[in-house]
Amino acid sequence: AWEDSQGLLLFTVSLILFTVLCPQISWRPTCRSSKFRNVYGKAGNREQCFDGIPITRNVHDNHFCAVNAKFLAIVTETAGGGSFLVIPVNKAGRIDPHQPKVCGHQGGVLDIKWNPFIDNIIASCSEDCSVRIWEIPEGGLRRNMSEAVLELYGHSRRVGLIEWHPTCSGILFSAGYDFKILIWNLEVGGPVKMIDCHSDVVLCMSFNTDGSLLATSCKDKHLRVIEPRSGKVLQEADCKSHRVNRVVFLGNMKRLVTTGVSRWNTRQVALWDQEDLSMPIIEEEIDGLSGLLFPFYDSDTHMLYLAGKGDGNIRYYEVGTEKPYLQYLMEFRSPAPQKGLGVMPKHGLDVAACEVFRFYKLVTLRGLIEPISMIVPRRSETYQEDIYPMTAGTEPALTADEWLSGMDRGDVCVCAEPVLMSLKSGYKRPCQKAFKAPVRERKTMVMNGLLESIPPKTENELMRTFFRQQDELKRLREELVQKDVRLQQLELELNNLRNNSNKL
Repeated sequence: AWEDSQGLLLFTVSLILFTVLCPQISWRPTCRSSKFRNVYGKAGNREQCFDGIPITRNVHDNHFCAVNAKFLAIVTETAGGGSFLVIPVNKAGRIDPHQPKVCGHQGGVLDIKWNPFIDNIIASCSEDCSVRIWEIPEGGLRRNMSEAVLELYGHSRRVGLIEWHPTCSGILFSAGYDFKILIWNLEVGGPVKMIDCHSDVVLCMSFNTDGSLLATSCKDKHLRVIEPRSGKVLQEADCKSHRVNRVVFLGNMKRLVTTGVSRWNTRQVALWDQEDLSMPIIEEEIDGLSGLLFPFYDSDTHMLYLAGKGDGNIRYYEVGTEKPYLQYLMEFRSPAPQKGLGVMPKHGLDVAACEVFRFYKLVTLRGLIEPISMIVPRRSETYQEDIYPMTAGTEPALTADEWLSGMDRGDVCVCAEPVLMSLKSGYKRPCQKAFKAPVRERKTMVMNGLLESIPPKTENELMRTFFRQQDELKRLREELVQKDVRLQQLELELNNLRNNSNKL
């Protein structure tokens, strides 16, 4: 008993001395306050998934999926040429094997992106060295579409990436395997600028909020920040210890996030200052897997999502301006590996369920597209203004001519901020603008279920037309047989009525 009391006395004295000598140390556990600390991922049920889709098996490092508030587009596996499906987002379930496709490319489709301001316009790029603009009819496709509104040729090798300007209508960027980035003015139907500062293939492109800066990662292991209108390189980093694969701007925080591989072949995420790329602010190792890490950033909630190609999980972090800059929140886990992910724009989310982000996960082995909602748990059923600030809307801030003739301030291009919108009253577009292509470039399209009037130009188009006609003949034969059976039934009923009337 004496030894126990002596030990307790020594511990008490030590505690008092430590508190007096080190008053700055708190004994209370530090708990970081955050509204997104309990965000969780919720996978859609079977009725909300898109099943029976022949997802492409192309090994190109891209998402092969694009989604907006109206349509879901997925690049599909085809024999010869390239095609992608366009499905209304509200028509989930088992997809018809004969679902109409967009099938005008002569090579495999490598990237697709919806216009952020016009829901029916989608751009695609392909191994056939072309970029094409398509206009999808209201309600989706009724026939295979092989004629684009615009066909843009300027790259000498296949085109692997496309990006729409975030605030300007009619401006599209494309990166090809000829190491060049072309800027297209869709109002005139041709290229207006070329960025030729890369010595190898461009792996990724990302704009800041107003589109005044373009960040690129390249196979030459360099990270660049470019003024897009002039093509001038403002910052450049030689990433030897951190081989950059993907890059994304962190909104207006003047920061960049990159994902890549360390010199020990472990997957890494790094945070950079966009005005000083001499060295990263922090580098954090993720794991030792080999799949590419795709970063997604939500500027409204300041949350960063990391999803690995071939993984089944999605990690998410909260980005801050002070240490720790990347605060790990949680991880969504799933046994099915993902080939790519599409992201729903903010105005397409379910605000009543406190949904702050939604992925569309491509599961190649099962031919499945699975929606994954990131939800903030709240008990109140009212609109949560703290998690839904004013967000980038669906109206452009500039036209193509205004952006091309803009003014410079020093070395930085001055661009208009995005036109913001509120999600409180739900998504209501005031007016739907129509896409106007140059008259000389306008193509005849498949509209309102009418047959194409352009004769086939290639053997692939001839085969597609032949099989379409075979399907149509088969359908007409089946209808004819059904009508013959119905006619025989009516004749028997008529004879029975006559016999009954004669008896009476």
